[in-house]
Amino acid sequence: MHNIMKSFKDTLAGATNILILTGSGVSAESGVPTFRGAGGFWRTYQATYLATPQAFKANPSLVWEFYEYRRDLATKVQPNKAHEAIAHFEKKCMSDNKKVTVVTQNIDGLHQRAGSKNVIELHGSLFKTRCTRCDNVEVNHNIPICPALQGKCSPNPDDMSSDIPVEDLPKCQKNSCFGLLRPHIVWFGENLDSDILAKTEEIVESCDICLIAGTSSIVYPAAMFAPRVAERGKPVAEFNLEETPATESFQYHFQGPCSVTLAEALSF
Repeated sequence: MHNIMKSFKDTLAGATNILILTGSGVSAESGVPTFRGAGGFWRTYQATYLATPQAFKANPSLVWEFYEYRRDLATKVQPNKAHEAIAHFEKKCMSDNKKVTVVTQNIDGLHQRAGSKNVIELHGSLFKTRCTRCDNVEVNHNIPICPALQGKCSPNPDDMSSDIPVEDLPKCQKNSCFGLLRPHIVWFGENLDSDILAKTEEIVESCDICLIAGTSSIVYPAAMFAPRVAERGKPVAEFNLEETPATESFQYHFQGPCSVTLAEALSF
């Protein structure tokens, strides 16, 4: 393992345009639920059911309660050693006139809180809202996001939806629009933002090395980014708790917690 790590570090040292792809496994070590697999429940709901346009249309109060829980939790947890290693590495590369781009599937803002500057959020952010009427996107860190959601975000399975009236849910304040706000998140069944996808595609086609961390490589289109780098003949290093369907196509694989493996790989 030591020789493989040294080989990777030597390869990384020669790179000038570095892509770092991150997924929920990086934030899980900070205590952010992945909401995947058997444990992916909030109250009695499968999280993947709540993260849909259909669920929001049927019960916006319930969906806002779910996302208020996630926003509240994300503000209380701290970036871990993997987030910090990425941020420190980016800072060092900037001083060496090298480019680092973090493309994340995470919506918790922990990369930015750790100090990363060049972050592309593929799936949106818990701390942004979008108006369902005028499409205006705003940053919002208020906890609770509106008075009616105060104390209404418990994950307790015995708690039911508070059925907060739509008029008391978050509303757009731009130009007296007052349209219903939704989380600025790419939900299941929705497409990624075309501008964000185009920026990511550009990095995927131009980077000279790719690090992929804490992602199962099964959610598309993100699952195709690292394999496409490998197809161009560029080195890819995977950092994960276990092997993934794409592991065999990558030059390097480091198994274990990202806070350990990634922190070591990015220390110079």
